[in-house]
Formats: sequence, C-alpha cells, structure tokens
Amino acid sequence: MFRFSADRLPVFLVLLLSMLDFAMYLMVDNIWLLLSYLLVMIIPKGLICAWNHHHQHTPTFFWKPLNRLLEFFYALHTGATTNLWVLHHVLGHHRNFLDQQRDESAWKRDDGKAMNEFEYILSIALTAYFRAFRVGKKFIRVQFVFVLYSLITLSGLILLCWFKFVPAMLLFILPMIISLLFTAWVTYDHHSGLDTDNQFLASYNNVNRLFNILTGNLGYHTAHHFNQGLHWSKLPELHTKIKHQIPPKLIRNAVFVIADA
Repeated sequence: MFRFSADRLPVFLVLLLSMLDFAMYLMVDNIWLLLSYLLVMIIPKGLICAWNHHHQHTPTFFWKPLNRLLEFFYALHTGATTNLWVLHHVLGHHRNFLDQQRDESAWKRDDGKAMNEFEYILSIALTAYFRAFRVGKKFIRVQFVFVLYSLITLSGLILLCWFKFVPAMLLFILPMIISLLFTAWVTYDHHSGLDTDNQFLASYNNVNRLFNILTGNLGYHTAHHFNQGLHWSKLPELHTKIKHQIPPKLIRNAVFVIADA
C-alpha cells in the first residue's frame, strides 16, 4: 500500500486530524468553540502543508485512487488541491528556481528588486492556482487532473457549506486560506536574496532536528532541489554527501526560522 513505510505515521496523523475536523463539523455549533479550534489548529494545519508538498513530489501510495483520496483531505487542510503543487512547484519552481524571470515562486519583482515578505506572501498565495493552470498548458494530462479534482473539492466544500455554513467556514474554508498563506510565508526564506545560477548557493538550509521532524526534513532544502524526486526520509543522507558544496552561511539551526529575511 505505502511506497515508503516512513509515510505511515504522518498519514495516520493527517487523517486523524481530518476525523477530528469532521467530528467538530457534525457535533459543534458554538461559534466561540469553533473559533478557538481554528486558532489552535493553525500551526498543525500549517505543518501539514509540508507533508502535502512531499506527497506531490513523491506520491504516498502505489494505488492512485488512494493518493487521490488522501489529496482530498490534504486539500481541506492546506488549500492546495490535487496537482496544484505538481504544476506550480514540481514542474514550475523546481525547474526555474535559478531564473527569477521564470520562477513560479519568484522572490523578485518584474523590475528586478526583491519583494518584501508580505508582498511575496500575497503574490504567491493569490496567484497559485492561476500559475499552476498556466504551467499546465505544457502538461495537459496533469492539468486536467488538477482542474477535475479542484472542481470535486470545490463541490465538496459547497455541500459542507450548504449543510452547516458557519462550521464549514471555520473548520474548512478559512483554514484552507490561512494554510495557503502560511505555505507562501514559510517558502519566502527558502531562496529569497540568493540570486545565483549555482544550485548549491541558491537555498537556505535548516538542520534543526525538531524542525525537520515536524516538516519531514524540509530543512535540507539544497538536497531537495538537488534531487527533488528523492523521498523526504532520505534527504538527510543526501545532505551529508553534498554539504561540503554548501557555504556554511546557508546552513542554519533554528526551530522556526530558516534564514534572515
């Protein structure tokens, strides 16, 4: 079932949170309790964004229908539907991250000046679906699946809102929006300010143990770009092999911050 056994615990926790969300949706109508739950879940759902990212690089299951089902729950947590990040991130950003004029996650404006953090967050989050669709013009099958499952997810959200509007908004819609903004925020520090054509000089890394436990080794970012198809559990080993090519100033050790903004 699982392609890599390391995915079992993360998937279990994600689905457990999904069950909790739906239990709250079905049983709770008190707006203050729902708002409290929304605030408590901002960080956990933000962390799920990292695991959705890993899944879009390396699908979790051998059987495609199970991947699609998992992606539905990922979408409800993160605001990123099936193949959004495959197009925007895997087929876009990873191919173009050394070229700010083509990078789907560019940290530079069109005039060549660096965006500030807030500007970057809005730029990436508000244009994510448009940019993914645009990249999909070169990958029609991937684009078709992206559009299809985005519509399926949207239909599910409409039904949830129709049955219980306020719980649906506070348990699903708002967390999806917040998580998409959160995703853009945490990616700002991955490459911002590193204008180079050398992939070993183009990413900040975070070797903090807790950070990498929570994000599935996302801190080993140079290794991730060096071999984007490598499963997250194998990134520390690859980082060890290539770290002699990474300047020490690009390797940090922090729980919450990868690089100085």
